[in-house]
Amino acid sequence: MKILRRHILKSLAAAACLPASGFTQPAAAPVKLAMIEGLSGGNANGGEAVFRNLVWAVERVNQRGGVRMRDGARQLQLDRYDSKGQIEEALAALRSAIDDGARIIVQGNSSAVAAALVEAVNKHNEREPQRRVVFLNYSAVDPVLTNEKCSFWHFRFDAHADMRMAALMSVIREDKAVKSAYLIGQDYSFGQGVLREAKRQLALQRPDVQVVGDELHPLLRVKDFAPYAAKIKASGADAVITGNFSNDLTLLVKAARDTGFDGRFYTFYGNALGAPAAIGEAGIGKVVAVADWLPNTPTRESEAFYQAFRKRYPNPADDYVHMRMQLMIEALAQALGKAGTLEAVPLAQALEQVNVSFAGQSGRMRAADHQFQQPLVVGVMDRQGTPGVQFDVEGSGYGFRVVRQLTPSQAEMPHACKMVRPA
Repeated sequence: MKILRRHILKSLAAAACLPASGFTQPAAAPVKLAMIEGLSGGNANGGEAVFRNLVWAVERVNQRGGVRMRDGARQLQLDRYDSKGQIEEALAALRSAIDDGARIIVQGNSSAVAAALVEAVNKHNEREPQRRVVFLNYSAVDPVLTNEKCSFWHFRFDAHADMRMAALMSVIREDKAVKSAYLIGQDYSFGQGVLREAKRQLALQRPDVQVVGDELHPLLRVKDFAPYAAKIKASGADAVITGNFSNDLTLLVKAARDTGFDGRFYTFYGNALGAPAAIGEAGIGKVVAVADWLPNTPTRESEAFYQAFRKRYPNPADDYVHMRMQLMIEALAQALGKAGTLEAVPLAQALEQVNVSFAGQSGRMRAADHQFQQPLVVGVMDRQGTPGVQFDVEGSGYGFRVVRQLTPSQAEMPHACKMVRPA
């Protein structure tokens, strides 16, 4: 059924690109984007949220005529491949996508999967230069991907974990109620990196804060977080710092609430995918989240953007919008127009130079490491209707009030990339 669904989506997208009349010149073939993502398994809701965002962004480009390349205007076509959140499945999907004619790969909801894809793309592009691909990453935030493991073929459009932690730390630095912190995360490269960076930045900016817990747990396999929550409560921590996402965040927060934990949660992803509804009243003023953008970002452009998204996806359960994914597709459209071709080298060179603005947000690609530079915001959970919280999240009645805004230059961090470019 999944294969059938994928082919149906491809057929519909291709049909949308056909000319209105049989007497007009045939349209150029669409530009295929292969989304390789976990659409089943523990983070399926996250994968579907990504798909909705990318569909909306692709629709916008196509509605204005697509991208103008050397062979004429071409539509974007988004194809989906289910990796089930597994590395081997993702690698198999990559091979299928390339065989299907895709030359642009998009993925993000796992740094482990992203690292494997970067390595596979590097090898493929060296082995088959006539079928090279570029890889656009919208969510995999392990810092090594644009540092020690940077690649000419890989471009990250999300702020990496250390950048996100620095934004959170700018709020923790001023939160004098925090005297002790419990660090908990998922046991893989991203989760390990978040905890490592939390300790490093706490030591620099809040050396008075005692780390009373430092714990990793299996990724998307824990069904009962009560034992972890009990340890958090017993530690006497004033705050929890976590990079958890999907069910690992929702179940953790639920369990902590049930134990009577009254401290703050400083999170990377506490602003959606069920977390606010799970936390409820206990999260007011307690749950802090960092993001590239939040619905209550106080500008008219931001408000109009969010209302347009809700009009496109009116179901509250679908309310998880990513500004960075919109900027990524805008950046891709800009680069395709500049390169004029799908050939990977000129397209990558054009992507290195993208500078885009959309809905009041701006970002640029840093050519040295292929890390997108964009604003970051930090928000605190509160009831919808309170000052600064016009919009709630997923129909929960709770939203996030923006308490800190960082410009791209304030969010920028140094890198350790030694980029190797093709001759």
